[in-house]
Amino acid sequence: MADLRVLSDDDWKLWRELRLAALAEAPYAFGSTLAGWQDAGEEQWRDRLRIPGARDLVACLDGDPVGMASGVPAGDDAIEIISVWVSPAGRGHGVGDALIDAIAGWAAESGATTLRLSVRPANAAAIRLYERAGFLHVGPNSEDPNEILMERSLPGAR
Repeated sequence: MADLRVLSDDDWKLWRELRLAALAEAPYAFGSTLAGWQDAGEEQWRDRLRIPGARDLVACLDGDPVGMASGVPAGDDAIEIISVWVSPAGRGHGVGDALIDAIAGWAAESGATTLRLSVRPANAAAIRLYERAGFLHVGPNSEDPNEILMERSLPGAR
């Protein structure tokens, strides 16, 4: 079982380590690029962890960081899940499920009624994770035609 840790901007080095690993290992999965982040300074990393109203998580197995995810306010009582990644060492251990469940629980407690996310169609493993977590395909992402928009209602949703 993965241990989850909520991050603050003081954890920027840990976030940087995981995010750069994610962008290097799975460049097909993200809108951001390794080139766009590898030379980022401390303030840029801290700013990423200072998004107002966000929750940033890191998952660890046996003390080693193996996954990450964030939930950010998306208006209309919605939370958007971003920056999801599980390292090859963490795959097959329920890490992705634990991250999504934790973001969903936090979002529901925060009063959100909808979770949404965007995923690239070629990212079949992520799509399976999101479908398993109850997300439904709702169409193309109007902000990025290379992504699919998925949503899930939260308990207490109207």
